[in-house]
Formats: sequence, structure tokens, C-alpha cells
Amino acid sequence: MEWWQSIILGLVQGLTEFLPVSSSGHLMIFKEIVGADAEGFLDFTVTVHFATVLSTLIVFWAAIRKLLLGLLKFKYNEETDYLVKLLVSMIPVAIVGFVFKDKVEALFGENLTNVAYGLIFTAVLLWFSDVAFKVIKARAGERARNGITWWQALLVGIGQAVAVAPGVSRSGTTIATGLISGVRRDVMAQFSFLMVLIPIVGEQCLDLLKVATGKASFGGGVGPLCLVLGFIFAFLAGLFACKAMVALVRKARLGWFSIYCLAVAVLILVLT
Repeated sequence: MEWWQSIILGLVQGLTEFLPVSSSGHLMIFKEIVGADAEGFLDFTVTVHFATVLSTLIVFWAAIRKLLLGLLKFKYNEETDYLVKLLVSMIPVAIVGFVFKDKVEALFGENLTNVAYGLIFTAVLLWFSDVAFKVIKARAGERARNGITWWQALLVGIGQAVAVAPGVSRSGTTIATGLISGVRRDVMAQFSFLMVLIPIVGEQCLDLLKVATGKASFGGGVGPLCLVLGFIFAFLAGLFACKAMVALVRKARLGWFSIYCLAVAVLILVLT
């Protein structure tokens, strides 16, 4: 991988991790566009994903700090309730990760046609969430504790588990399923991004453990400079995209992203 390729791919990861357009799908697309080598690409992907996790921590640090301080009071308060609901939302993706991860990876692979189908699914879901949210707008104003119920947290978690497929946007799927189930926009804007922190950090730790125990190598085929540049640009782009997406979810329709996902999917199917 060349240094300029790592910058482009880092920017792509940072921008698309939070926008509802599938970061994994766009990384695969741009890997082909810039002609990056497949060797070591998984290590690069792990690195830039960690960068976007760090940007999420910074953007939501005030909320995370409040949750941790509330948890340390050792009573079932608002913060504890929120954290437990976050854990509930992680159950489906944990099951997929521990039980079906290899099967999912074997099923989808790195085929751009599968990315196109995933983007079409994302487009339909985003469009439907806009339509559904208008219909259930009255329900969306109901005051569940922390603005989200247990079953809504679980449903959003199922959406995150579905998003392991390439081309299916994690942020788009979780936000859309939340809106469809009646969660308010402002609640979903934060919940969607916080719920991914533990699964991604956990996956990063498992990968590092494999490296430490000699079960896997790291950085092969990708030089240190490329890893550093990819990390920096993914982090900076992630800071911008995370803040922008929170504002968009609170105010704007997701249908515009639906049009974009559909257009990219059609382009892939036509050209491949």
C-alpha cells in the first residue's frame, strides 16, 4: 500500500463510519479504485476502525463521563438504566460475532456485488424509516426511561447484528430501526454511536491478543507510515463526520442517503 492510498482510505473510513452509507462497503470499493494491495488490508482496516472509535469517545466524552460517574454511585439510576440498555443492544451482535462470524465472512467475502446488495438493503431501510417515522411520530414522543425501552434497545441491537454484512450500514441500520420502532431522533443520535463502542473495542482487543500470542501477525504488507497516516486521517475525518451525523439525525431526513446508497449500488452492478 502506498502512502497516498492510506490517506484516501483513512478519509473514506472516517467519513463513512458515521454516515449511513456503510464504511466497510466503501473501503472495499475504494480499495479497488485506488488499487491497494489485499495483503495487510485487514490490519489497515483494524487500525482505521480504532481511529474512528477514538473519535467517537472524544465527541461523546461528556455523555460517557456522566454515565460512568452515575454507574459508580452503585444504584439503579438513569445512568445505570442507560448502560444496561446499551448492553442489551449488544447481545445480538455478540451472538453473531462469537457463533456465526466465520460463516458470515465466508458467505459474503469481499465481493463488490454483495456490497451492492447490502447498499440496496440500506437504501430501502433508510427510506422506510423516514416514511415510518412520520406515521408513528406521536408514539415517538412517549417518555420511556432515557427515551428508549428494553425491546427497542434489543431491536436496534438486531439491526447492528444484521449490519455485519458488507454494504449494510451499521449506523444507518441502527438509527433506522430505532426510528421505525418509535425512538426519538435525538435519543437515537447518541444511542446508535455509543452502542458500537464496546463491540468494536472488544474486537480490537481480541485481534491484539492474537498478535501477542503469536496466533496472528500485524502490519504485514502495510508499512508503519501507511498505518499511521490511515489512523490520523480516519480520526480527523471521524471527528467531523460524527458531529455532522448527530446533527443530521436530529434534524434532517435520511432519505437523501437512501438515494446515494441506491445510486452507488446501481453503479457497482453496472460496472462489475
